[in-house]
Amino acid sequence: MSDDSGARIPDGAACEVAPLGHGRYRVSEGGRHRLAYAAGPSDARWVFLDGRVFVVDLTPQSADRPARARVDEMALASPMPATVTTVGVTAGQDVSPGDVLITLEAMKMELPIKAPRAGRIKGIRCRPGDLVQPGVPLLELE
Repeated sequence: MSDDSGARIPDGAACEVAPLGHGRYRVSEGGRHRLAYAAGPSDARWVFLDGRVFVVDLTPQSADRPARARVDEMALASPMPATVTTVGVTAGQDVSPGDVLITLEAMKMELPIKAPRAGRIKGIRCRPGDLVQPGVPLLELE
């Protein structure tokens, strides 16, 4: 599993995940217990843990859908119904990995949508005040 900045959970790290209901999970690792929240479609769940967003993509790779396109699509979409509060980029702007592109608000939480890689903004599909749905890309990255 990787987060939106590309960090990985160490291979072989033992952790136990217990469902608590309503999209909540208890993650236990070496005596430490944390609360995680999951949302989104069953093939690509968004997991919120320790203030970070992880995307768990369970869709098999196929020749007609390259991995980069799938990663960008999920990283540049809302994980749940949300309201766009700010759009911090413009079409044609160059961005670096981790730059905050759009900020969303859902359930009284701010959800930053960050650049998954370096690139140029090709198009923006939302504006402040828009209600956006999960899994729909909010902008395009060249």
